[in-house]
Amino acid sequence: MERRDFIQAGVRSRSMEAPPQSGLNPYTGPWTRTQAMHLLRRTMFGVRKNDLDWALSQGMSASVNGLLNDGLDPIPSPPLNMYSTTADPDPTTPYGQTWVNAPVLTQIPAQYYQSRKDSLKMWWTGNIINQKRTIVEKMTLFWFNHFAIELDQIPVAQPVYYYYKLLRDNCLGSFTKMLRAVSVDPTMLYYLNGQKNSATAPDENYGRELQELFAIGKGTDSHYTEDDVKAAARVLTGYRINPLVNPIGYYFDSTMHDANKKDFSSFYGNKSIAARPAILGESELDEMLTMLTSNTECARFLCRKLYQFFVYYEISSDAEQNVIRPLADQLRNSGYNIRSVIDTLLRSEHFYDQANLGCVIKNPLDYAVGLLKEFSVALPDASNIQQQYFGWAGITILSAYQGLNLADPPVVSGYQPWYQKPQYHEIWINSDTLASRNNVAATLFSEAGLDVNGIKYYTDPTIFTKSLKDPSDASLLVQEAVELLYNYPLSVTSLDYLKSFLISGLPDESYWTTIWTGFLANPNDPNYRSAVMQRLNALYSEIVSQAEYHLS
Repeated sequence: MERRDFIQAGVRSRSMEAPPQSGLNPYTGPWTRTQAMHLLRRTMFGVRKNDLDWALSQGMSASVNGLLNDGLDPIPSPPLNMYSTTADPDPTTPYGQTWVNAPVLTQIPAQYYQSRKDSLKMWWTGNIINQKRTIVEKMTLFWFNHFAIELDQIPVAQPVYYYYKLLRDNCLGSFTKMLRAVSVDPTMLYYLNGQKNSATAPDENYGRELQELFAIGKGTDSHYTEDDVKAAARVLTGYRINPLVNPIGYYFDSTMHDANKKDFSSFYGNKSIAARPAILGESELDEMLTMLTSNTECARFLCRKLYQFFVYYEISSDAEQNVIRPLADQLRNSGYNIRSVIDTLLRSEHFYDQANLGCVIKNPLDYAVGLLKEFSVALPDASNIQQQYFGWAGITILSAYQGLNLADPPVVSGYQPWYQKPQYHEIWINSDTLASRNNVAATLFSEAGLDVNGIKYYTDPTIFTKSLKDPSDASLLVQEAVELLYNYPLSVTSLDYLKSFLISGLPDESYWTTIWTGFLANPNDPNYRSAVMQRLNALYSEIVSQAEYHLS
C-alpha cells in the first residue's frame, strides 16, 4: 500500500502523494484542527472533542509538553480479583483485592491462573480507555511490542504485571536502563529461556534476540555475527528466577556462569570482555550493554522503530538522512533519553508534513477505543467490579479478533503490522477484519446496540452532535463531523452523499433544522427523538464505515 492509498475489498483508493522531504527543523506552520488532531491521534488512543479543543488552545509546543508529561498519568491501581466465587474462592486474594502480590508458589484453583491473565488484559485495556492526556499508554504499547513477550506462554500472571509496570514506568526514560532491567526481568528470563542458560549448557535465545530485535536490528548496516550471538549467550549465563521474593525477581548464580573471556567481532570494534572470577560475572552484562548501545546502529535501529510506529512504516532515503540519522545522533548524545527524541520528532516539520497526515491504518485498539471516546459510549463503572472488567473485556476481545491480542503478540518479533515487509499496517485490514469493523460500527449505531459477552455498548449520537458548532444546519453538521472523525477534507460530492443520510425523505434541508431544534426543546418527545436518533445513527454509521475513518 502506497502512502495515502487504501485499496482493500470494496474500499476506495486515494491518490498518491509525494513522500515528505522535510527534516527535524521545528514546525512553524499553521496550528489548526488538522495538525492538532494528527498529533493527538498518533500519541493517544482515540481523541475526544475536549482533547482537540485543549490542543488547539495550547498550541503545538505546549501540547507536546503536556503529552510528554508522564507524571500526569501515573499507573492506575493494580488489577483485581474479579473472578473468584464464594463457592470457589482464591485462597491468596479475596474478591475485589489485587492478586499481583500473591505468592507465585501458592497453589490456586487451576482455572484462576487463566483468570488472572484475563483480568490483567482487561485492566490494561481499561488503562488505555481511561488514559490521561499523555503519550504514556501509546509508548507502553510501543515497548511491549519492542520487548515482546507472550502472556499466554508465562505460567503465572504476577510477573507479567510487573513487566508491564517496568515498561510503563520507563517508557520515556533511559533506554539503557530499560534494556538492562528487561534483560534480567523474570518474565523475559522465562520467555526466552534465560533461566536455563549456563556455562555447561549455553542457550543462545536471548543473546540472539537481544541483538536482532532489541538493540541492533536486522538492517543493512547490522553486521553482528553468529559468534557475537554465542559470546552474548556466554555473558548471560547464570541468571535465574527467584520465586521466593515478592514481587518475583531474579538472582545471579555464579556457579552457572561462564567466567572465561568473551570476544566480539569487528562490528563491535573487536570488543573483548575479560575473564574474571565468576562471582563478579554480573558486571559483564553492563559491559556488554554498553558495547551494544555504543554501536551507531543501536540508536538508528531504535529511531527507525519509533518512526515506523509514530510517523509512517516506510522510511525513504530522505527520511533516513534527514530524520533518522540526526535523531539517532541526538539519542546517543542524550545518553539514550527516549523523551528527548520523541520531543524532537513531535515538534518537527517532518511530523506535520502533509504526506504524513492520515496515511496509516488504525490499529485495532486505535479503532475500537476511538469509537468509544468520540461517541462517548458509556461503560460499567467501579460500583460493580466484575461488570467494569467485562466492559473493558469487550474491547480486548474486539481488538484481538482484529489482530491485536493485547499482551499476547504472536511471536517475539511483536505484532506483524509494525515489522512485516512489504504489507506493514495493511495487515490490520483484510476481508475478515474490515467486515468485523463495519459490523461493529453498524451494530453500535443501531437501536439495540452492540452486545459483547452480555455487556451492551450503546451510543447516543446526540452527545457527539451537541458538541458541534451548529448541528441545526445539516451541511455544517456533516462538514464538521467529517473534519473531526476523518481529519481529511472530502469533496462536495462526498459531503452531499453523507448528508443524504441525514435529510433523506425530507422536503429540504430546513426540515432537519426543525427536527433538531424540536428535539432540543422537547428531548423526550418520542417523534422528535426517534427522527433525530435514526438519522444521526444512519449518518455516523456510514461515516465510520468509510475508508477515511480507518486512517490515522
